[in-house]
Amino acid sequence: MYYSLEGNWKAVLSDGTEGDIRLPGTLDENRLGHKDLGLNQWHSDAENGGGGFNPDAPIATRFTRKYTYEGEALFSRRISFKQEEGERVFLEAERSRCLKLLVDGNEVPHFIPASINTPQVFEVTGMLGEDTELTLVSDNSYPGLPHDAIVFSSAATDETQTNWNGVLGYVRLRTEKEVFLSSLRVYPVQQTLTVAADLSVSGMGLRAGTGMEDGSGTADRSGMADGSGTANGAGMEEGTGMPEADGAWHGTLTIRSEALAETCITTPVTLSEGMNEIRIEGLPLAEHVKRWDEYEGNLYELSALLTGDVEKRVTFGVRDFGDNGKGRLALNGRTIFLRSEANCAEFPETGYTPMTENEWTDILNTYKAYGINCVRFHSHCPSEAAFAAADRLGMMMQPELSHWNPNDAFESGESFSYYQQELALTILWLANHPSFVMLTFGNELCTGETGRERMSRMLEQARALDSTRLYANGSNVHYGRIGCDPDSGFYTSQSYFEAPLRGTFAGEAEPQKKTGRIRGYINNQYPNTRTNYDASMEKLRQTFQKPVFSFEVGQFEVLPDFEELTAFQGISDPANFRIIQEKADMLGLSPVWKRYVEASGELSRIGYREEIEAAMRTKELSGISLLGLQDFPGQGTALVGMMNSHMQPKPYPFARPELFQSFFRDQLPLVQMEKYTYCADEVLKADILAANFGKKDICERPAYELKGSGISVEGTLPEADCRMGELSHAGTLEIPLNMVKKAARLDLTVRIGEMSNTYPVWVYPAENPECPESVYETERLDSRAKEVLEAGGRVYLTPPSREENLPHSIRAQFTTDFWSVGNFAAQEGGMGQLIDEKHPLFEEFPTEFHTNWQWWPMAGQRAVILPQPMKAIITEMDSYAYMRPMIQLMECRCGNGKLMLSSLGLQELQQYPEARALLSAIYRYMDSERFDPEQSMEAEIIEELVR
Repeated sequence: MYYSLEGNWKAVLSDGTEGDIRLPGTLDENRLGHKDLGLNQWHSDAENGGGGFNPDAPIATRFTRKYTYEGEALFSRRISFKQEEGERVFLEAERSRCLKLLVDGNEVPHFIPASINTPQVFEVTGMLGEDTELTLVSDNSYPGLPHDAIVFSSAATDETQTNWNGVLGYVRLRTEKEVFLSSLRVYPVQQTLTVAADLSVSGMGLRAGTGMEDGSGTADRSGMADGSGTANGAGMEEGTGMPEADGAWHGTLTIRSEALAETCITTPVTLSEGMNEIRIEGLPLAEHVKRWDEYEGNLYELSALLTGDVEKRVTFGVRDFGDNGKGRLALNGRTIFLRSEANCAEFPETGYTPMTENEWTDILNTYKAYGINCVRFHSHCPSEAAFAAADRLGMMMQPELSHWNPNDAFESGESFSYYQQELALTILWLANHPSFVMLTFGNELCTGETGRERMSRMLEQARALDSTRLYANGSNVHYGRIGCDPDSGFYTSQSYFEAPLRGTFAGEAEPQKKTGRIRGYINNQYPNTRTNYDASMEKLRQTFQKPVFSFEVGQFEVLPDFEELTAFQGISDPANFRIIQEKADMLGLSPVWKRYVEASGELSRIGYREEIEAAMRTKELSGISLLGLQDFPGQGTALVGMMNSHMQPKPYPFARPELFQSFFRDQLPLVQMEKYTYCADEVLKADILAANFGKKDICERPAYELKGSGISVEGTLPEADCRMGELSHAGTLEIPLNMVKKAARLDLTVRIGEMSNTYPVWVYPAENPECPESVYETERLDSRAKEVLEAGGRVYLTPPSREENLPHSIRAQFTTDFWSVGNFAAQEGGMGQLIDEKHPLFEEFPTEFHTNWQWWPMAGQRAVILPQPMKAIITEMDSYAYMRPMIQLMECRCGNGKLMLSSLGLQELQQYPEARALLSAIYRYMDSERFDPEQSMEAEIIEELVR
């Protein structure tokens, strides 16, 4: 029976601050604490440490806590409680930091070991009366624990969850009989069709210590050692449920579940004083049992009844998760493709992860709408409510230890000791949740030989406790630089040594410079739909044969949507957002800002799609883990999501879940084009792959359609056998493009049964651009150009797109910037193009208002930084950190004449049909009467910009 202790408590902080606090709750929520000075940094490698902050300036790199406090806090109240005879009483808090309990000033030891993930339980039998003072001592400075590794992690970083102090979830008294079931855990083992139940039994009113020591309990199941017999209690004397002369307690344990072939099984048990572990193995499953599966939350109940009417019930699911024997992840024997998302505990209203199943149901349904089938909890573990919701929805979950140490993970004694305990407690606590499929020891851990040896010991510990899950020594350990750990059950990283497993990486500064180009093929290789990681996996497979999936893929930033500012009603102050908004207002960008957000968002989604499809095109890869669909409000303000920090889809078309899910799903045709842009005298020839990681084979004739600009070409291919769990070749299409007479954007759609996929294709007439006689083309504003302008003529100023020719410029890239320039400063900061798509120039060069693949050669050229904002045909959007007025193509009056300024370097890109087509469109426009710019720029300024 439970007795709630929710309500008002008295709070006293170590500095003498006093106030009332409502539990469950935090100091932040109860407006207790101090001003947030931005002292806590997210990472030990962060360059701008806490001392660099001006305490009077707003925090520009993350949300600001309205109240903050680190240290010991005392929460006290007086209660009246009458304990019944033969009853034991426990105080339990569902989630807290380091927690002590004082009863009338006397400290009470933990009944079971504690961690910051798992419930904290104290036995208070015989300690409570009519007027008893309870004091909870909560300490978020983690005395005796690895403070920095915890505070860097998503479990306690102020970048996201916050290092809150308080008690969350339930805080209550629980009463039990003298002998009771402390925990009940169910382990389905599909290979032998058995269910294993672990029961932890304590009795005689003694307080247990570690909870899992050398329990001497036994379960006498004569003839059942191999799990092949039956145990129905027939012929057995019923246990008395009482201590006997031998000092032991004798009784019976009855297991009931509809998932079992025998729905009721009784066995005698003998218990010694203290905590006992009883294992009953080899219970055959019923033939009708339904498997828990992806998006199928098939669950069962199991009850255990101990002599004396002591009963405990748990919910569990029957599933098998692991390696399919060929190095691929499999669920119930079916090879799957992991579509994972990193949750970094961004909950700005409360500063902590939700504690109710309803809240998590909404969150996981939102993930599901975007195509997610697994959630990775970046260096934290959410509340049990998250797993209960995932169980019912069929969502896979990958928690991590509260651990981010990029230097010497596990090498200190306190670190190794604590994380061993957190690991064991977490595994046992989540045992009944089929959604819990994988766990790693933390994020981006780096360590030495001692740390790696301890990692291996912890992997052995984890598998010994529960072999129905997969474990790895970390996510992106050593950033992939030392390869795969042979003891881990899977490998998740950005690379294998230098072999990439994703298409985008942070930039590195070039020699003698502060910045450099964003790394990865997406920004450095002419675009196609064939690129995969087969070569990387071939190298990796020489040393590691277990499942592999990529890590934190994407990180394409989107400019901030200021409409979210009205949503902040809780513990967080989005001062970093307001700083950006004020700067945009000052620069006159407010009228066009939503267009900036939308253009950067569309480009971000294009980048995510390429990352996802490249992973799906890779034969040996088991999946992809994104970072991420939700904005990350810290680390310099990394707004990389389709959703804002409140986990709401941004109010723009690019963020619609169905658009993202259209390419992030279990079954998808993949067209392997050599490029996106063609001349009309070419033939579009492409192989078709079928990525079928659904639950049934598909045997259909692929159909294709190329459509747009009044053109429609349809066809079918021979029947393709697309086996479940495989990446199959489904045929080859060939489409002559000679029907295209004018530059056109077309859509190529391929369907195989119910699955389909659509790709953009641009086709241009085969032509070589020629500058018209009416236009003077020049690389710099030379004397001839000045004469032409003075005479009222037309000048096309098109310098080579190099720094020496454009001294006030940046080198742009195809994608938006990576994560944030606040965190990765060695990048130029370009956020993609904002294109005046209705400009008459584009009548002969089809385009949207944002960058797309036909812009790839031009998008990576330089962008000119103007001395002041001007209207541009192509604007290069800038990171919120700089907001420099930049252009790649603009028109203006200069003197008496008209000038077109391009930094696109088109003359050096004539090997590309799209560059030839764009140059032709510029020539035709400049040769027409519609070339009539309104704004003006002085020749002196132009000479400063172009050398």
